[in-house]
Amino acid sequence: MAYEQIDYAVADGIATITLNRPEKLNAFTGTMMAGMIAAFDAVDADDDVRCVIVTGAGRAFCAGADLSAGAKTFDYDKRTDRPEKGGGEKTLTYDMEEARDGGGRLTLRIFECLKPVIGAINGPAVGVGSTMTLPMDIRLASDGARMGFVFARRGIVPEACSSFFLPRVVGISQALEWCYSGRVFDAAEALAGGLVKEVVPADRLLARATELAREIADNTAPVSVALTRQMLWRGLGFQHPMDAHKVDSRAILARGRSGDAKEGVTSFLEKRTPVYPDRVSGDMPDFYPWWDEQRYS
Repeated sequence: MAYEQIDYAVADGIATITLNRPEKLNAFTGTMMAGMIAAFDAVDADDDVRCVIVTGAGRAFCAGADLSAGAKTFDYDKRTDRPEKGGGEKTLTYDMEEARDGGGRLTLRIFECLKPVIGAINGPAVGVGSTMTLPMDIRLASDGARMGFVFARRGIVPEACSSFFLPRVVGISQALEWCYSGRVFDAAEALAGGLVKEVVPADRLLARATELAREIADNTAPVSVALTRQMLWRGLGFQHPMDAHKVDSRAILARGRSGDAKEGVTSFLEKRTPVYPDRVSGDMPDFYPWWDEQRYS
C-alpha cells in the first residue's frame, strides 16, 4: 500500500511508522490519521511483525494539528477538507459519525493493536502530537523533545481519548496541571512526571527503541504478548480484582494447553532460543475478545 504523510517499513520483525511531513513539523491531518490507522491494520495482519516503533521525520515528532485552516481549524462545520461526504456541506450533530474526533479514531486504533507499540519521540510533540502517544506502551524521548497538552491555550479541550489515557499514565493531579496550564515542557519534566520511560540522546533514540523492540521480538510468544497487552490495558477499567481473575484464569487455561507453553518450558530447560509456533492471526484463544459484548460502537 502507498501511504501519504507517513512512511511504513518492516525489518526483522519490527515495523516502523514514521510521521512524514517534516516541512510542517509533521503536523497532524486527516490524511495522516487515515495513513496511521491503515498502518496499524497492516501491523496486526502481518504475523512477521512483532513490535511497532512510531517516530517522526526531521526535527519534530508531531507539532500538533495542522493550523493552516486558520480560525476554522477546529470548526468542523466550516471545514472543506473533511473526508466524509465531501466535507463541509452540513451542520454536524453529536451523534454523527463525521463528528468523531480524528485523534480519538487514531488512539482507539492504537489501543486495539495486538502488537507492542513504542513511541520514539524525537522532537516537539504537542497537542495531538502528545496525546497520540498515550496508548503506546512505552514512550522514549530524545533529550531535545518537548511536549505539551496545549488545548486550553487554543480554546478547545483535550482530545484523542486523553481524558481516559492521560490520568491513567501519569495520575490525575499531574494530568490536570499539564492540561490546565497548557504549557510546553521539556523531556526531563516528562520523565519526572511519568509520561516517558527514558530520555536518551537524539542520536541514540531509534537505536534504544530498537533494543527494546528486539528484546520483545526475540524472546516472547506473539499470542502471549497480544493477550497481555489487552489484559493490562483493559484491566485499567476493572472495578474489582475478581474481574481480572476471571480473565487471567481463562488466559492461563488456554495458553497452558498451547504449543507456545510447551516450547517456552522446553527451550528454557534446553537453554536455547525459543521458536514459538502460535500466530496472532489464527491462534488467539476462543474467549478472545472477552470484552466484545461491552464494546463501544
